[in-house]
Amino acid sequence: MNLDPNSTSPPGEEDGTARLLEPERGSQPPSREGKYLVFTLGKERYGLGILTVREIIGLMAIHELPGMPPHYKGVINLRDKVIPVMELRGKFGMDAMEYDERTCIIVVEVSGGGGSRLLGIIVDAVSEVANIRPQDVENPPSCAALPDSPCLLGMAKLAEGVTLLLDLDCLLQSHQPMMPAEFP
Repeated sequence: MNLDPNSTSPPGEEDGTARLLEPERGSQPPSREGKYLVFTLGKERYGLGILTVREIIGLMAIHELPGMPPHYKGVINLRDKVIPVMELRGKFGMDAMEYDERTCIIVVEVSGGGGSRLLGIIVDAVSEVANIRPQDVENPPSCAALPDSPCLLGMAKLAEGVTLLLDLDCLLQSHQPMMPAEFP
Protein backbone atom coordinates (compact mmCIF):
# COMPACT_ATOMS: atom_id res chain seq x y z
CA MET A 1 0.00 0.00 0.00
CA ASN A 2 1.29 3.44 -0.90
CA LEU A 3 1.62 5.68 2.18
CA ASP A 4 3.62 8.39 0.43
CA PRO A 5 2.02 11.77 1.36
CA ASN A 6 2.96 13.17 -2.09
CA SER A 7 1.20 10.37 -3.97
CA THR A 8 -1.91 11.28 -5.99
CA SER A 9 -3.48 7.84 -5.51
CA PRO A 10 -5.50 7.11 -2.39
CA PRO A 11 -4.11 4.22 -0.33
CA GLY A 12 -5.03 0.89 -1.93
CA GLU A 13 -5.44 2.30 -5.46
CA GLU A 14 -1.82 2.36 -6.56
CA ASP A 15 -2.31 -0.92 -8.44
CA GLY A 16 -5.54 0.29 -10.08
CA THR A 17 -7.91 -1.56 -7.75
CA ALA A 18 -9.87 0.39 -5.16
CA ARG A 19 -10.73 -1.06 -1.78
CA LEU A 20 -14.24 -0.20 -0.67
CA LEU A 21 -14.35 0.78 2.99
CA GLU A 22 -18.08 1.50 3.08
CA PRO A 23 -20.94 -0.36 1.45
CA GLU A 24 -22.46 1.21 -1.63
CA ARG A 25 -25.86 2.90 -1.42
CA GLY A 26 -28.68 0.48 -2.00
CA SER A 27 -26.69 -2.47 -0.67
CA GLN A 28 -27.63 -4.62 2.32
CA PRO A 29 -28.20 -2.86 5.68
CA PRO A 30 -25.28 -2.86 8.09
CA SER A 31 -24.53 -6.18 9.74
CA ARG A 32 -26.58 -6.91 12.84
CA GLU A 33 -24.21 -9.56 14.07
CA GLY A 34 -22.29 -9.22 17.30
CA LYS A 35 -22.71 -9.59 21.04
CA TYR A 36 -25.99 -8.46 22.60
CA LEU A 37 -27.07 -8.15 26.21
CA VAL A 38 -30.39 -10.01 26.35
CA PHE A 39 -33.03 -8.89 28.85
CA THR A 40 -36.73 -9.47 29.40
CA LEU A 41 -39.78 -7.27 29.69
CA GLY A 42 -42.82 -9.39 30.44
CA LYS A 43 -42.70 -12.44 28.18
CA GLU A 44 -40.56 -10.82 25.47
CA ARG A 45 -36.78 -10.96 25.05
CA TYR A 46 -34.85 -7.91 23.83
CA GLY A 47 -31.21 -7.34 22.94
CA LEU A 48 -28.96 -4.29 23.17
CA GLY A 49 -25.55 -4.14 21.51
CA ILE A 50 -23.05 -4.98 24.23
CA LEU A 51 -20.76 -2.12 23.22
CA THR A 52 -23.34 0.39 24.53
CA VAL A 53 -23.63 -1.32 27.93
CA ARG A 54 -21.39 0.04 30.69
CA GLU A 55 -22.70 -2.00 33.64
CA ILE A 56 -25.69 -3.72 35.22
CA ILE A 57 -26.71 -2.69 38.73
CA GLY A 58 -29.46 -3.59 41.14
CA LEU A 59 -32.23 -1.14 41.86
CA MET A 60 -31.25 1.81 44.00
CA ALA A 61 -32.86 5.03 45.20
CA ILE A 62 -34.32 6.94 42.26
CA HIS A 63 -34.89 10.66 42.81
CA GLU A 64 -37.92 11.97 40.93
CA LEU A 65 -37.63 15.19 38.94
CA PRO A 66 -40.57 17.35 37.92
CA GLY A 67 -41.41 17.78 34.26
CA MET A 68 -39.84 14.54 33.01
CA PRO A 69 -41.69 12.36 30.47
CA PRO A 70 -43.76 9.62 32.20
CA HIS A 71 -41.38 6.79 31.27
CA TYR A 72 -38.46 8.58 32.97
CA LYS A 73 -38.42 7.68 36.65
CA GLY A 74 -35.86 10.28 37.73
CA VAL A 75 -32.12 10.17 38.40
CA ILE A 76 -29.71 8.05 40.39
CA ASN A 77 -26.39 8.98 41.95
CA LEU A 78 -23.95 6.31 40.79
CA ARG A 79 -20.43 6.88 42.10
CA ASP A 80 -20.93 10.67 42.14
CA LYS A 81 -22.46 10.77 38.65
CA VAL A 82 -26.07 11.82 38.26
CA ILE A 83 -27.66 9.51 35.69
CA PRO A 84 -31.23 9.75 34.34
CA VAL A 85 -33.24 6.53 34.59
CA MET A 86 -35.90 5.38 32.14
CA GLU A 87 -38.34 2.53 32.62
CA LEU A 88 -38.41 0.65 29.33
CA ARG A 89 -41.86 -0.82 30.08
CA GLY A 90 -43.28 2.72 30.02
CA LYS A 91 -41.41 3.59 26.84
CA PHE A 92 -42.96 0.56 25.13
CA GLY A 93 -46.45 1.36 26.40
CA MET A 94 -46.50 -1.73 28.64
CA ASP A 95 -48.28 -1.89 32.00
CA ALA A 96 -46.19 -1.15 35.09
CA MET A 97 -45.04 -4.11 37.14
CA GLU A 98 -43.92 -4.53 40.73
CA TYR A 99 -40.15 -4.56 40.99
CA ASP A 100 -38.63 -7.77 42.33
CA GLU A 101 -35.17 -9.18 43.05
CA ARG A 102 -34.48 -9.69 39.31
CA THR A 103 -35.42 -6.13 38.29
CA CYS A 104 -32.26 -4.19 37.48
CA ILE A 105 -30.85 -1.10 35.83
CA ILE A 106 -28.73 -1.42 32.71
CA VAL A 107 -26.40 1.58 32.50
CA VAL A 108 -25.74 2.39 28.85
CA GLU A 109 -23.74 5.00 27.00
CA VAL A 110 -25.75 6.83 24.37
CA SER A 111 -24.61 9.31 21.77
CA GLY A 112 -26.23 12.68 21.29
CA GLY A 113 -25.66 16.14 19.92
CA GLY A 114 -23.40 17.08 22.83
CA GLY A 115 -21.40 13.86 22.82
CA SER A 116 -22.05 10.70 24.80
CA ARG A 117 -23.86 10.41 28.12
CA LEU A 118 -24.89 7.69 30.54
CA LEU A 119 -28.48 6.53 30.98
CA GLY A 120 -30.04 3.91 33.22
CA ILE A 121 -32.70 1.60 31.79
CA ILE A 122 -34.95 -0.37 34.17
CA VAL A 123 -35.72 -3.87 32.87
CA ASP A 124 -37.50 -6.89 34.39
CA ALA A 125 -34.42 -9.14 34.27
CA VAL A 126 -31.13 -9.63 32.45
CA SER A 127 -30.72 -13.07 30.87
CA GLU A 128 -27.41 -13.46 29.07
CA VAL A 129 -24.92 -12.14 26.59
CA ALA A 130 -25.66 -13.74 23.22
CA ASN A 131 -23.42 -13.90 20.18
CA ILE A 132 -25.74 -13.16 17.23
CA ARG A 133 -24.72 -14.40 13.77
CA PRO A 134 -26.05 -12.81 10.56
CA GLN A 135 -28.00 -15.96 9.66
CA ASP A 136 -29.79 -15.77 13.05
CA VAL A 137 -31.43 -12.40 12.26
CA GLU A 138 -34.52 -11.70 10.18
CA ASN A 139 -36.35 -8.48 9.47
CA PRO A 140 -39.57 -8.01 11.44
CA PRO A 141 -42.65 -9.28 9.61
CA SER A 142 -44.82 -6.69 7.90
CA CYS A 143 -48.29 -6.61 9.40
CA ALA A 144 -50.74 -4.03 10.69
CA ALA A 145 -50.30 -5.14 14.33
CA LEU A 146 -46.54 -4.55 14.25
CA PRO A 147 -45.58 -0.95 13.50
CA ASP A 148 -42.65 -0.35 11.18
CA SER A 149 -40.13 0.79 13.77
CA PRO A 150 -36.71 2.00 12.64
CA CYS A 151 -35.59 1.28 16.22
CA LEU A 152 -35.99 -2.46 15.72
CA LEU A 153 -32.83 -3.79 14.07
CA GLY A 154 -34.24 -7.24 13.57
CA MET A 155 -35.45 -10.40 15.20
CA ALA A 156 -32.82 -12.92 16.26
CA LYS A 157 -33.81 -16.59 16.28
CA LEU A 158 -32.05 -18.15 19.25
CA ALA A 159 -32.50 -21.48 21.02
CA GLU A 160 -34.16 -19.64 23.92
CA GLY A 161 -36.67 -17.93 21.63
CA VAL A 162 -37.01 -14.88 19.40
CA THR A 163 -35.07 -11.85 20.64
CA LEU A 164 -35.92 -8.36 19.40
CA LEU A 165 -32.72 -6.42 18.67
CA LEU A 166 -33.01 -2.73 19.53
CA ASP A 167 -31.23 0.34 18.18
CA LEU A 168 -30.69 2.20 21.44
CA ASP A 169 -29.89 5.65 20.00
CA CYS A 170 -33.00 5.55 17.80
CA LEU A 171 -35.15 4.34 20.69
CA LEU A 172 -34.10 7.19 22.94
CA GLN A 173 -34.64 9.89 20.29
CA SER A 174 -38.28 8.92 19.81
CA HIS A 175 -40.80 10.60 22.13
CA GLN A 176 -43.67 8.13 21.79
CA PRO A 177 -44.26 4.46 22.69
CA MET A 178 -42.36 2.26 20.26
CA MET A 179 -44.00 -1.17 20.23
CA PRO A 180 -47.16 -2.91 21.33
CA ALA A 181 -47.08 -4.55 24.76
CA GLU A 182 -47.61 -8.05 23.34
CA PHE A 183 -46.98 -9.32 19.84
CA PRO A 184 -49.79 -11.24 18.15
